[in-house]
Amino acid sequence: MARAVPETHAEILLAAARRFASTGYKGTSLQDIAGEVGCSKATVLYHFASKEALLTELMAPAIAVLVGLDARIAEQERGADAQRVAGEGFVDLAVRFRREIALLRGEFTELLQQPAFVHIRQISDRLIDALAGRPDRPSARIAALVVLAGIAETCAEFIDIPDDELRPALLAVVRRALEPVT
Repeated sequence: MARAVPETHAEILLAAARRFASTGYKGTSLQDIAGEVGCSKATVLYHFASKEALLTELMAPAIAVLVGLDARIAEQERGADAQRVAGEGFVDLAVRFRREIALLRGEFTELLQQPAFVHIRQISDRLIDALAGRPDRPSARIAALVVLAGIAETCAEFIDIPDDELRPALLAVVRRALEPVT
């Protein structure tokens, strides 16, 4: 028996999230998503203008938190306070949105090239500067980038570890990996 149409917006989002997580953003077509929901590609396009629009909506809550973190970092004087805010804020974001981060595994750099996500690259650069504490030192920037990538990868890998175990472990790594700013 055929499912009732029109399918809901939320069902399509959930199906897209599952498909992106299993086959990647590039490896998923709108037809794949429609097939998982049990509707036509036209129904998916009725709810979302494109695959990019689906991803944009899936990522919107995480991006809003990232934009807020960027604003909190900007309020700090460069130095130890900015580094602390950046480290704690990014760990909190990554732990909270680890399922969304897992969707982007291996495709983050390419996705940043899409118009809807270009501003994320600028925020990432400011986050790296804040974490580095000394953005003029290549070694500090390298450490900051490794920390960001490591946090994201760890959160995507350890989806089932409770937040109250994952967060302190990640914060300890951040403190050990970054040069303290004096």
